[in-house]
Parts: sequence; structure tokens; C-alpha cells
Amino acid sequence: MAPVLIIFYVLAAITLASAFLTIYSRNPIHSAIYLVICMVSIMGHYLLFNAQFLALVQLIVYAGAIMVLFLFTIMLMNLNKEDEVHKPRITRLGAITVLVLLSTVLLLLFRHSKPFFGDYAPIEGDFQSIKKLGTVLLDNKDGFMVPFEFTSVLLLVAMIGAVLLSKKEKQTK
Repeated sequence: MAPVLIIFYVLAAITLASAFLTIYSRNPIHSAIYLVICMVSIMGHYLLFNAQFLALVQLIVYAGAIMVLFLFTIMLMNLNKEDEVHKPRITRLGAITVLVLLSTVLLLLFRHSKPFFGDYAPIEGDFQSIKKLGTVLLDNKDGFMVPFEFTSVLLLVAMIGAVLLSKKEKQTK
């Protein structure tokens, strides 16, 4: 077996196991950590596909920024064991049964379906180059500079709003 195939299977097992543990874990902080592991293993899949830029974006944006946002949300919600609603075991068993049946149906559908794409001609060019991506995004003739800057201002305003919402007011005596 080729080493790349072994790496793929190991990454796939890590991805599936950590995704399952993300959903199954009772502790929200543990769920967030398992989700980070899942996202890092997906980054490994991108590296196997020779998509270095997508791998870095996956690591920086999703495993970094989005998970920090999730952790801040979890900490702001102040989840306590007393407030947690416990679902009966029959509900969990029903959810697992539906998941297994749905997965089986989807696997059978994919196995017996026709391919979506026919023959295609390869396109020449370097699509992994960050220089090429920067030229496409920030070149003035295409007009993506203004939406790019608007997005950065929007993220800054959202960050300031989150800080202001989480700030506790001083109690006057």
C-alpha cells in the first residue's frame, strides 16, 4: 500500500473519530477541542490534495479564529450541569438509529449513482499560487479591493461589538 494512501486512511479515521467525539462529548470545552482536532485533520487532507493555500486557510480561519469564537461563546453562556437538559436514552438510541439508516441509504445511493462529470480537458495554470490569488483579489481592474476592505471593517466592528457585549457593567453601591 502506498504511503499516501496510509496517511489518507489515518487522517480519515482521525477526522471521523474526532467528529463523533465532538457530538458525543458532554463537556462543551472537550467538544470544541475535538472539533479543532477534526479541522486540523481536514487540513491534512487538503495537504494531501496539494492545496497548500486551502490548508493554511483551514488552519488559520477555522481551527484558529472560529474556534476562539466558539470558546468565547461557551464561556459567555456559563453552562452549568444544573441547567443542562438531559435527554432520555430512547431519544439517543433513536438518533443513532436514524444516523445509521441515513448513512446506509446515502452510501447505497452514491454507490449506484452515475458520475456527475464526464471527460474534461485539463486547464493549464498555477492555481495554488498565493501571488496569483492576491492578484485576482486585490487588482483594481477586477474591483475586489473594496469588498475585501468592507469585509475587514465588518469583522472589526463585530469584534468590537463582541467585546462590548461581554464587558460586565460596574455595580454602583
